[in-house]
Amino acid sequence: QVQLVESGGGLVQPGGSLRLSCTASGAVDDIWIMAWYRQADGKERELVALINKDDNTRYDDSVKGRFAISRGNGKYTVNLQMNSLKPEDTALYVCNTRERWQLPGYGIWGQGTQVTVSS
Repeated sequence: QVQLVESGGGLVQPGGSLRLSCTASGAVDDIWIMAWYRQADGKERELVALINKDDNTRYDDSVKGRFAISRGNGKYTVNLQMNSLKPEDTALYVCNTRERWQLPGYGIWGQGTQVTVSS
């Protein structure tokens, strides 16, 4: 089983930056994708960014040019650098890992970390 530990998040003013980190441990050898999702109050969960085992990345259009996903210290740590934050970025950000055969929305989920963008 994979365990996920998330860190980062918090309260930031519009235009500010935050960095989220997610570290996977346990049965990590079969992890194909590590991703960040977010869910705002009253809205459905949406994919923010992902990175696969080949280091290919994908972003939601709403964060392109502002957010960057990358590997941290260790192959199974991913960072999400969030710049130029907007109030509409406010949400619970949740780390997800899945194996190559698993469909989006499945796999292992972290507990989430709250990001609030407000003046």
